[in-house]
Amino acid sequence: MARRILAFLLALAGGAAWGASCCGGGGGGSLVLPKDGRALFDLAAAAETYHGFWSQDGRWVPDPPGSSLHQYRLSPGIARRLADRWQGYAVLPYVWNRNRYSGRTADSQGPGDAALGVWYETFDEATCVYRVRRWRDLKPSIYLGGALTVPTGISPYDEVGDNFAITGRGFYRLDAVLDVEKTVYPWSVAVRLTYGRHLERPVNRQYGIYVEPYRLRLGDRRSLSASLGYIWSLPNLAQLTLTGAFVDLREGQARVDGALDPTTGLRRRGTTLSLAYSPVKRDWVLRGSWAHALRGDGWGANFPTTDTITLGVSHVLFL
Repeated sequence: MARRILAFLLALAGGAAWGASCCGGGGGGSLVLPKDGRALFDLAAAAETYHGFWSQDGRWVPDPPGSSLHQYRLSPGIARRLADRWQGYAVLPYVWNRNRYSGRTADSQGPGDAALGVWYETFDEATCVYRVRRWRDLKPSIYLGGALTVPTGISPYDEVGDNFAITGRGFYRLDAVLDVEKTVYPWSVAVRLTYGRHLERPVNRQYGIYVEPYRLRLGDRRSLSASLGYIWSLPNLAQLTLTGAFVDLREGQARVDGALDPTTGLRRRGTTLSLAYSPVKRDWVLRGSWAHALRGDGWGANFPTTDTITLGVSHVLFL
């Protein structure tokens, strides 16, 4: 049971929504400036509710009756243009855990793991078009990204007494990201591929108890997100965008002193539905999303099934 609860509290996986090249925005632990944006300020509030978990063999198991596991996150972030084609961002969440499991109640809070990243834009101008008249109108916006997860949260390897106090994983992770987006009004499509590698770290205590030292590296992480959106132009020239996305996340087995640990690794498949509003100036983006893990056997492994509601607001300063 302890490992199962630990998986719950270590998940901290972002949603599938992100800012499009035409309007900018945030989501999924990363921020994206529009092509003509100088800076972006973002604030997102998320409420995640847990509904069972997938076992190591992919079988879905519901929570015991009377259980209530919740995590709340407030994530301020900032993005800034560094050069003509370069931009960078930083996000630092704060986490609250509210849990009742098998008759036990535990509440905790603390900073989550921070995210730092950069994007390189391979295009000279925004590629959003209203009509396709020639082949070049089909050219997408392609971003090449790099991100660093910083273990600023509370992990099992800090001075904690149990699983319920955890707000982070305790590992640095380097991610390489490919983001391809295209908008031909009123439709928008996007695909994001991410490959992440955790850095090895020494471990000499777990949950406040000192253990024989060993070296631990979590498995490499791979994710695929694909989304389709529809954009409504309102009478006041504001825009309303509805987006559906599918996310497939996988993490390989961890290594303990160089040897694979067969009890580790994870897999998760889920969907996200999001709605975003931006006024005529496109300097504000208001958004809400619902991320849903697909319950049932075979949709995941070693991972919780959750529903996450996120509300966010972004403000863009243009060049």
